[in-house]
Amino acid sequence: MLTLFSIPKAFRGHIGVIQRNALKSWTLLRPECEILLLGDDEGTAEAAKEFGCVHVPQVARNEHGTPLISAIFAQAQQRGRFERQCYVNADIVLMNDFMRAIERVARCGRPAVAVGHRWDFDQKEPLDFAPGWEERLRAAAQTQGHKQRDWLIDYFCFPRGVWGEIPPFAVGRTVWDNWLLYRVRERGALLVDITPVAVAVHQNHDYGHIKNGEKGAYKGPEAARNLELAGGEEHCFSIKDATHVLTEQGLRRALDRDQFKRYLKRSQMLHPNLKWLAGTTDRFFRGPARLLYRFVDALTYRRV
Repeated sequence: MLTLFSIPKAFRGHIGVIQRNALKSWTLLRPECEILLLGDDEGTAEAAKEFGCVHVPQVARNEHGTPLISAIFAQAQQRGRFERQCYVNADIVLMNDFMRAIERVARCGRPAVAVGHRWDFDQKEPLDFAPGWEERLRAAAQTQGHKQRDWLIDYFCFPRGVWGEIPPFAVGRTVWDNWLLYRVRERGALLVDITPVAVAVHQNHDYGHIKNGEKGAYKGPEAARNLELAGGEEHCFSIKDATHVLTEQGLRRALDRDQFKRYLKRSQMLHPNLKWLAGTTDRFFRGPARLLYRFVDALTYRRV
């Protein structure tokens, strides 16, 4: 079983439409999930009542009035009923391929955090949730939408307590999601990319809810503060830093050529005793040594 939690924006106009689409999709997931809606922005309490969610109105905010990631995750881990939890942005439509994927990740036998790419898709109207809606939306998103880059992460499925202490990042601004991926690797949990088996649909929207719009989200004072709290860009990881990838066949080490080179470089930072690896990464892939990582890949394959 799973506790989903999110902190919606005000339910106004187009934002209200796409958030209602997302919420409805979450209620259709099976097994049925517990859903927590945090915050007291306009329409949140009403949406929680309509969709049968638990409403948690009180969330700590910074001096700009922006909710804090540390408070959001703390509230969810305190109030949620299930050990397996998932933060998801309130504009993301999830389908049952997502549930199948995280159930498989949970069976891997080690603490693991599941993340994945999103598919950006223009959705202006309420979704039609008639039978077959998942297949229709998945096909439309993959053919008409756009697979977003590795640095933007819209959901994190994790076991309770995996993060330890989280800095007071401002939600909706840059960096905090990338720091969470760094934190997973720093604490030794598996970081699993479930993109190959799960399509998460991000419904496109503007940034009118943030002062100075998209520029404010990525370059404003709260974004700069987030970067400071993260400890600098070296603590900003992306989906490319996953330790494993979930495929239809099973769980594999993230060991294609580029991933393994990145893994070695990140390991030097995460584990100072491995500094001797510096300068050897490129040489590793010359000549017959390339066969070694393919051999390791085969050895580390697991069915889940």
